[in-house]
Amino acid sequence: MANPRYSLAALLASSTLVLGACGVLPYGTQSPAPVVSSRAGAEAQGVGAGDTANINDKANDVVLFALGLIETGYRFGGKNPEAGLDCSGMVSYVYQKSADMRLAGSAADLARQGKPVPPDRLRPGDLVFFNTRNKAYSHVGIYIGDDRFVHAPNSRGKVRTESLRNGWFAARFEEGRTYFD
Repeated sequence: MANPRYSLAALLASSTLVLGACGVLPYGTQSPAPVVSSRAGAEAQGVGAGDTANINDKANDVVLFALGLIETGYRFGGKNPEAGLDCSGMVSYVYQKSADMRLAGSAADLARQGKPVPPDRLRPGDLVFFNTRNKAYSHVGIYIGDDRFVHAPNSRGKVRTESLRNGWFAARFEEGRTYFD
């Protein structure tokens, strides 16, 4: 059986190569905030000492795995990358594969399973919820830091990153929820 850490390292390396080959992110996007897994790593990357108490290895794995799915096709009801993913299917898939956590159901179902987090306290790996169809909790994404999230948008798009501060999703943000203690 393969070591899961080596598999994650391979995923990160391949994601870096794919993203690096493009050379640029889509217009208006920024690189995600650094994901660190130790106090020494946090200090080396300029993360404040107060922030390091909230760093969680499983949450980091969730972010890295989600970033590895960028450009995966969308499919309504999709629950795996081979067939395509919808927003809740992507979240369920990522949490199961990277953190061995079972989160299932619609975006609204996922919201009921987490603990509310104020926007200024979001951490990488938390989920962010939106009202996109005049219905509470109708869309979900994975927060990656720097006011950005990964999500499977709709049938006209692929898994990608978006801003919580600007654009269409900023006006529809409802709340964040955490699944890590």
